[in-house]
Amino acid sequence: MDRLLQFVHRDGILDLGWGHPRPELLPVEAWAEAGAAAAREFGWRGLAYGRDVGPGPLIDWLAGREDAGAAAETFVTAGASQGLALVAEVLTEPGDVALVEAPTYHLALRVLADRGLELVPAPGDDDGVLPDAVAGQLRELRASGRRVPVLYLVPTFANPTGRSLPEQRRRALVELARRESLTVVEDDTYRELSYAGAAPPSLWRLAEGAGVVRLGSFAKAVAPGLRLGWINAAPAIVGRLADLGFVDSGGGVNHSVALTMAVFGASGAYDRHLAMIRERYAAQRDALVEGLSRVAAPDGGWFLWVPTPDGVHADDLLAAAERHGTSFVPGSRFHVGGRGGAGYVRLSFSHLPPPDLAEAARRLTRAMTGS
Repeated sequence: MDRLLQFVHRDGILDLGWGHPRPELLPVEAWAEAGAAAAREFGWRGLAYGRDVGPGPLIDWLAGREDAGAAAETFVTAGASQGLALVAEVLTEPGDVALVEAPTYHLALRVLADRGLELVPAPGDDDGVLPDAVAGQLRELRASGRRVPVLYLVPTFANPTGRSLPEQRRRALVELARRESLTVVEDDTYRELSYAGAAPPSLWRLAEGAGVVRLGSFAKAVAPGLRLGWINAAPAIVGRLADLGFVDSGGGVNHSVALTMAVFGASGAYDRHLAMIRERYAAQRDALVEGLSRVAAPDGGWFLWVPTPDGVHADDLLAAAERHGTSFVPGSRFHVGGRGGAGYVRLSFSHLPPPDLAEAARRLTRAMTGS
């Protein structure tokens, strides 16, 4: 077992289950240069307790990016998962209902459950949540005396489906949030991984900050080991985040890495790296899609959401796939309580190079066809 990494390699298995970056695409040398430059520029201040909301150089750089919030609307976090946990802490109470899209990022379900929330799937279809149906659901829940403060979703290049919520629904959801005093928590982790032009507008931008909290992360666009991300929210919410006890005790989250990221971004290294990985991940996507039948290529992100053969449960297909030398995550993992998704699998094209992805597709096809 590797004592450094979360990833577990299994001999003979080309694993499509891991939503991890391809190791060769991580910016080791460029990051080392940024770290050295940050040490020279900031000196001892880079190793001291940081500002509560995050260091000004990173916040200012973020504020200049498309779909970003202003400096007063930005709080630096140790990644999107911590951001979700913090948002849940300041916006919800144990026992509240949190609406979640179905399917959705499976580990977000755990983060929300840790807060003691009741997770209720929001109505939707193959294109994502249905705002009108969500409005009806919300009224019913509140009429029964339930408090429903938040709706969590990944509307752009979603994990696990790769889909993006249509713009008309985005606008309707933003209007719903304003009308019903519902906070939409937009997990925007995959926005930068767009392979077909500009990504759809964020809910945060469409809402102009009203009724939406946006979670951002450098895990996919740079490296997950940074444990660095941010929250865009109304200044009042940012103030509540900054007032949390652990922030007051320890200062800004991940201060030194945040300053290195500020240098990495301002130097142009971030945009150069992003252009490179978009090209490489698009090629990896194409290698996997071309090896499978009747699977549409998503416009961004890292994942394919693939139906199983008629009548085949994903768990049974998983056993067959591993006998053939590949693996995946069954669709039920992305539904509350595993209630749903039995006829789907999530495949990740992020971790393996194109030749391995093509071979994994052949192995999965043989498992699906019983050959």
